[in-house]
Amino acid sequence: MHESIESGPDGEEWVVRRITGSASTKPYRCPGCDQLIRPATPHVVAWPVVSRSFTGEGIDERRHWHTGCWTNRLRRR
Repeated sequence: MHESIESGPDGEEWVVRRITGSASTKPYRCPGCDQLIRPATPHVVAWPVVSRSFTGEGIDERRHWHTGCWTNRLRRR
């Protein structure tokens, strides 16, 4: 798993984890396109840096995105 911090143009920072999908057993709904991410599909999991904590706080803020939807999220309305 590769995890990084990405900044948006609004200054908000996100923890971004790129997932291969190989261990994924359930579908997730992408907030970018509102379509399902099927099990075993490579995708991105992202959550705000402010919620990052070693105690697991902020886990409810994690969202699974199609990689293309995450990349283009700022171009959507």
